[in-house]
Amino acid sequence: MAELKAAPALSTPAENTFDQVEPVSFESLPRRTDAELRTVYEVARTAQEIRAGQKKCVALQFPDSMLGDSPRVVQLLRAELASTAPATMNGSAAADVKIYILADTSYSACCVDEVAAEHADADVVVHYGRSCLSPTSRLPVIYVFTQHELDVEDVVRSFVKGLGAPVSDNATESSQKLLIMADVTYQEHVAPVADQLRSRGYSNVLATKVVHRPLGSIPNRTIAGADGTEIDEANIDLHEYTVFHIAQPPKSLLLALAARVKSLYIYSTLEDSAGELLAPRTMGLLGRRYAKVLTLATAGVIGILVNTLSVKNYLKAVDAIRKRIADAGKKSYLIVVGKLNPVKLANFAEIEGWVVVGCWESSLVEDDAGFYQPVVTPFELEMALMSDETRIWGDKWWGGLEALTDAPTEEERSGETTEENDKAAEISDEEDSEVPQFDLRTGRLTTTSRPMRNRGLNRRVTNGNGTTAGALPDATSNGALAIRTKAGELATINGVISPGAEFLKSQRTWQGLGTEFDNKEVFASTAVEEGRSGIARGYTVGQVAQTRT
Repeated sequence: MAELKAAPALSTPAENTFDQVEPVSFESLPRRTDAELRTVYEVARTAQEIRAGQKKCVALQFPDSMLGDSPRVVQLLRAELASTAPATMNGSAAADVKIYILADTSYSACCVDEVAAEHADADVVVHYGRSCLSPTSRLPVIYVFTQHELDVEDVVRSFVKGLGAPVSDNATESSQKLLIMADVTYQEHVAPVADQLRSRGYSNVLATKVVHRPLGSIPNRTIAGADGTEIDEANIDLHEYTVFHIAQPPKSLLLALAARVKSLYIYSTLEDSAGELLAPRTMGLLGRRYAKVLTLATAGVIGILVNTLSVKNYLKAVDAIRKRIADAGKKSYLIVVGKLNPVKLANFAEIEGWVVVGCWESSLVEDDAGFYQPVVTPFELEMALMSDETRIWGDKWWGGLEALTDAPTEEERSGETTEENDKAAEISDEEDSEVPQFDLRTGRLTTTSRPMRNRGLNRRVTNGNGTTAGALPDATSNGALAIRTKAGELATINGVISPGAEFLKSQRTWQGLGTEFDNKEVFASTAVEEGRSGIARGYTVGQVAQTRT
């Protein structure tokens, strides 16, 4: 057998591609010394926590910008584990710790990729760089935010200049209320910046500390005083504070702070604008988000995008969202996706709006200009499902799923269903009629915003004396009414009206290969043949195992 000299060509030849993309050269990046890498990636602390947890298989998750350092970080981590092993563990035992690099994340880089880590059978994940701090559902995590140098003096000068009234060391104390924040990768510089501002005469300066609390007044932060002790948020009115943020924050944080603080300034650490003090226009961002809410309010079919498989309680959040959509008389479809892009969502033309179930950062799609339908967060969906009279856009905004984890259990849901049926039996024909709904952006009447309203399987009717007479007459085998419209019979799946199937039947021009839809047969449930299941090395077909050859 001839020796393989190079990797085989598995991709399309370069001359057949549409766009030529220049490869990324890591050699052009500044090369750090081993000592710098040990400091930036906190190698000593990482090795200490791995030993303390007695972990044998470690997965290192790097963002794309740090992948160039990953091989050297692995070497330094191995050397640290071997050199500082306790007396009960010899060097060979410490070297037996397996370390894997997760080179590509399944979802957002801020979230821990448990899916990729479980492919390597890892028992702990080391997450580097920015993080949303969302709790994982299965694997423990070691967070390494990484440490970056910062000119604290320049930061303080920029902040003082932004205030418009420089204060010297000998001047009287300023009464301006300031709050200092930073991206998690620059969190270590918050306290020194706050101390220097106090030394320049600003007495009312508060700092922040990182903690997982996405629903706090400041997401994932607690407020600390001059002595470092935590201050109760109830005793602080953020509308009186000017917030200074070190490094570019995620857009979800900007929206959360938009209407909660007096003003917001950002000290840029980007190469093209390093050292500049920026004032983002957050109110314009909120206005665009509210426009999406109004568009989604008239949508009849809503897609639920599961953008995570690692965040704790995401399944409960999905159940809560599905229930709220159903209570509003709308239809929902559940779709699990990886990284979002317009091409993926354009395959579902029947979906009139999307809601993303993810962490408090990834639930907000920042660059959504190419999407055909609005993509909103769970909070924005909740606003869209409200009536026009009760929908009030206040100063609260959040992007995660934490406030939706109070979904009812199956027992509670069955009890709620009984209560709803009893209440439905008491509703008169006048109250049961649908209220016309108008699109507030176009002023047009919308007739498809509630396709599932009053189409349940077990609706009840009442006698003249108000007692329940039982279920409505049945035209199908499972108790669902056969509802007809001017266009013909509605498409149903298992006796339940399906807007998606109706869209496929009446509006899609292409309906698949090898199909015969000219007979105009009504959609109906058919027997499903059980296919293969399991993993590639040993599929299961029905009850028989099939080994891959």
